[in-house]
Amino acid sequence: MVHQYKNNGYNIVLDVNSGAIHVVDDVTYDVIPMFEEHTREEIVASLKDKYKEEEIREACDEVSELKENQELFTPDAYEDYIMDFKKRPTVVKALCLHIAHDCNLACRYCFAEEGEYHGRRALMSYEVGKAALDFLIANSGNRKNLEVDFFGGEPTLNFQVVKDLVAYGRQQEKIHNKNFRFTLTTNGVLLNDEIMEFANKEMANVVLSIDGRKEVNDRMRPFRGGQGSYDLIVPKFQKFAESRNQNNYYVRGTFTRNNLDFSKDVLHLADLGFKQISVEPVVAQETDDYALREEDLPQLFEEYDNLAAEMVRRHKAGKDFNFFHFMIDLEGGPCVAKRLSGCGSGTEYLAVTPWGDLYPCHQFVGNEKFLMGNVFEGVKNTEIRDEFKCCNVYAKEKCRKCFARFYCSGGCAANSYNFHGNITDTYDVGCELERKRVECAIMIKAALADEE
Repeated sequence: MVHQYKNNGYNIVLDVNSGAIHVVDDVTYDVIPMFEEHTREEIVASLKDKYKEEEIREACDEVSELKENQELFTPDAYEDYIMDFKKRPTVVKALCLHIAHDCNLACRYCFAEEGEYHGRRALMSYEVGKAALDFLIANSGNRKNLEVDFFGGEPTLNFQVVKDLVAYGRQQEKIHNKNFRFTLTTNGVLLNDEIMEFANKEMANVVLSIDGRKEVNDRMRPFRGGQGSYDLIVPKFQKFAESRNQNNYYVRGTFTRNNLDFSKDVLHLADLGFKQISVEPVVAQETDDYALREEDLPQLFEEYDNLAAEMVRRHKAGKDFNFFHFMIDLEGGPCVAKRLSGCGSGTEYLAVTPWGDLYPCHQFVGNEKFLMGNVFEGVKNTEIRDEFKCCNVYAKEKCRKCFARFYCSGGCAANSYNFHGNITDTYDVGCELERKRVECAIMIKAALADEE
């Protein structure tokens, strides 16, 4: 499979199966889509009114050489691999600990219903958290590096338990020859010097939730009384980001139909001094007034294009920042298993409720159909695990035809379920936006390479 597109003045060609990317001239760009189905003479005849015959033949030679070097029209070598991947024993490597099913904000788009997750407000006890870490260690096989995300609701509402669990994890590392990578997601309301100091010592990554401009953030992320949160959290987040030397954190926002001009929110965060930024599309049903719709896609595509071009300009001016969805590794990239199966929800990655129940990920919490077991007894519903184990880009018909499949790895299983009732479909609006982000990310790489 070959994907071609034009962006910001570049003719870009992606060979999907090899991952090879080529920036080509106009004649080569026009030759490539004809190359597999037409003879050289047919190609020359078709393009001779547009280009010189010598240029067309040279382009044909170049394309032929790329094909011989397996950098263009490369066959798919991964489909057979996925059968071996399904047979591998299940190893759990990451947990999302719901430290608090409670929150001090009332974000309008929150899938967790202000932290309650379709259930009751609750804080995770130390005993449940300890059992969760024990479960992770026991089910991690030979894997040394393990990940634990302190999540909510708002985890700082239960911060003493966070600290106690980190201490327990550090203790267990030495006993079991493991290495815990702890992360924290917070809305910043309770952020103070003590929490920052602890996080800088123990948290490998911190996610700071903010949507961008004051009016945008305060509309969607208010307190329960309706007051905005922007003025309270921005100075804290700025201080926190600086205390981490502008690394190992993200300010993470969500854009909705209320701010289709979301690139302005990304740039606003950059202008506040943040260097690690993620502003992501809301996932909501069409009945929600803030939900993104198919008719919004042209404007959203333009926003991504504008943002990518501005990032190139800022790079040249020495004002770089990272935008999560444009970060792409063209040399190495994720391992084959990650390319095919994505985040590992339901198999390698599980969510834990305050009372210890196990779900495939945080977005399934509260849906009893996906209750897998608990941290005290382990995974009891192995059928769910096996279903998620088979969830990969080759199990999704839409992914088989998509050029971005090895970058998004099939998308989010929860989004697929919420929109189609099964985990092997895709969220169509999300797919369109992902394809545009991949194109922009590759263009940025091409532009930066052009400077070297």
